[in-house]
Amino acid sequence: MFPDLTRDDVLRLETQRLGLRWPRQADAEAITRLAGDKAVAQMTAQIPHPYPPSEAELFVLTARQANADGEHLAMAITPKAKPNCLLGMIRIGPEADTSLPHLGYWLGVPYWGKGYATEAARAMVDAFFAYTPEPELTSGALIGNAASRRVLEKCGFTAQGTRMSRIRALGESCEADVLALDRKTWRSRRIWIPEPAGLSFGDGEEARVGA
Repeated sequence: MFPDLTRDDVLRLETQRLGLRWPRQADAEAITRLAGDKAVAQMTAQIPHPYPPSEAELFVLTARQANADGEHLAMAITPKAKPNCLLGMIRIGPEADTSLPHLGYWLGVPYWGKGYATEAARAMVDAFFAYTPEPELTSGALIGNAASRRVLEKCGFTAQGTRMSRIRALGESCEADVLALDRKTWRSRRIWIPEPAGLSFGDGEEARVGA
């Protein structure tokens, strides 16, 4: 799915406040602590609760290998000035049920309500459409997760319906909104111009790709 450009851990995506990079084994402790919070885990499909440290370590290894293979792009969300401080994770990869490109993300509770999810999602969406030929990107949000749905809508995603989604942390299925963003809509919202150091996008927010 992703080209050679993204298959090296020197890859960085930068926005006004954030830096997105490949996850590292040093992130495992923060992943366990932040993603292991039930308030976070119960809003995702795949994060267990409790979250054992061994699973965080395996997640990092698996994510790095899938990044290197170009199967997906999983990035750690950090402050741009503090690249070792993990705020959360964001990923685009084939969805298990449909194999369609799917955007997923989470942030630790201390970092909610600051606009970080929208900023990180916009950077990933822009990189996805700029560097892959895929015509559409999908995502979703549990019916009760209005904040996540607003993040997606700010990125241009529109509702496609609902479905039942298995929530690992809860051990049950819950209803979720299904949303999608196609390339034509993305183009109408973004004007991207290649620069020597990467990409700079319009509307006052910068999402730069480079080493």
